[in-house]
Amino acid sequence: MTPGTAYDAARVDALLAERSVVLRPDGQRVWRLPDGDVEVGVLREAGQVVATELRVPLSERNELMRATVVEAAALAVAAGARLFDPQLGRALEARDAEPVVEQYARTARYAGEVAGLPEAIGASYAMPEPQGFSPGTRFVAFAIGAFIVLYFVVGALIDRLNGR
Repeated sequence: MTPGTAYDAARVDALLAERSVVLRPDGQRVWRLPDGDVEVGVLREAGQVVATELRVPLSERNELMRATVVEAAALAVAAGARLFDPQLGRALEARDAEPVVEQYARTARYAGEVAGLPEAIGASYAMPEPQGFSPGTRFVAFAIGAFIVLYFVVGALIDRLNGR
């Protein structure tokens, strides 16, 4: 897209219609991707449509964001438009998915930890990696070790009492 040219919302909408975008009963358009649903809206300035907005719900899963960037980049190329990420402040291509996913993960963690958004809680409290044995296994190992030590101590005491 050349700077200064008008945004062709009709072209983008036609391409989205070819890509399994459905209209929900509440009037919101949803782009159904294999990894989840992305909300599609319009961005207006002074009453004019200046962009198509894609909203990915916050979650601990990054696959949807990655797929959205790749699919939206292909859509932008087909429409002759630019894909722009306002958080990164730059235009994107399909190969730029990883920086977008990293920023998305930071935002989801922040939303879960600070704002307490229920859909982002999983991103903020990732499961810690297991460390060592589970408490049950530790107890069994301790019990076996204690019985072995007790066996040798009692055996040594009995041998002393019997004079060996």
